Amino acid sequence: MSLLCADTTDFHAMWRDAGIELLWHPSLSLASGDEVRELLQRCLDGRQPLDVLCVEGALLRGPHGTGGFHRMAGTGVPMVQWVRRLAAIARHVVAVGSCAAWGGITAGGEGETHNPTDACGLQFDDERPGGLLGADFRARGGLPVINIAGCPTHPGWVTDGLMALAAGLLGEADLDALQRPRFYADQLVHHGCTRNEFYEFKASAEKPSDAGCMMEHLGCKGTQAHADCNTRLWNGEGSCTRGGYACISCTEPGFQEPGHPFHETPKLAGIPIGLPTDMPKAWFVALASLSKSATPRRVRQNAVADHRVVAPAIRKTRLR
Repeated sequence: MSLLCADTTDFHAMWRDAGIELLWHPSLSLASGDEVRELLQRCLDGRQPLDVLCVEGALLRGPHGTGGFHRMAGTGVPMVQWVRRLAAIARHVVAVGSCAAWGGITAGGEGETHNPTDACGLQFDDERPGGLLGADFRARGGLPVINIAGCPTHPGWVTDGLMALAAGLLGEADLDALQRPRFYADQLVHHGCTRNEFYEFKASAEKPSDAGCMMEHLGCKGTQAHADCNTRLWNGEGSCTRGGYACISCTEPGFQEPGHPFHETPKLAGIPIGLPTDMPKAWFVALASLSKSATPRRVRQNAVADHRVVAPAIRKTRLR
């Protein structure tokens, strides 16, 4: 459904121009039943080349490692077995979305209810290498599973990833430590956030409708989440933070179980536990204290309002 929101109205044609042929997708293709089973068999027999196997959704290994919770209709064969067979002959394997990458929400739960279906990602169990295919898996093209993570994943990440593979421009050096394409994972959601002025002065929102920074009180993890959501906008104009929602870090493994409500920021001695990536805590505390003491009245008032209450002052800016 995310892919259907691609900026182009005809991503099929865009894919074709890039040399990408969509063999089959359950929501985008007309083929079903025997036609699909025949197509998959042709792939396994080598009669139909399979350049990229894209998998959406977590892989269900239960019960007791049988995969019986999720079988392909009409075959009686567990889906995990189909994925293993197809991954073995595909040139590249791509996990589309955080469930396929890490297990995601499907693998959540606590106590006796923790992950009752034994769900996992293709090559990760949360942040732990392994998953369905194992930590040492390499596709025939030499790459590990390419994790286009996100819940949902951005249509541009999927399209750009497939185009890069088709053009031979995506190698192992182009993947980060969690095997996500670096063209989006080397960014942070914080980059380009329209609330950055409030962040700089630590002028924080206190309730969901406020315009201020949502990190201090409302659970935003944009300074920790690896994604370019605020520079590569969704539907050409939006993002979670621009819509008034805190970033829940959905591109990261384990995001589904933060240990606290998504809309709250856990603190220790009044200091948020989750600090910006790569920033020492002592530096953050010192800078936050200085920033708050220097916050302009305009920024302070606007942060706790749902619209701009005070406009920027007009000053003469000509250099003398």
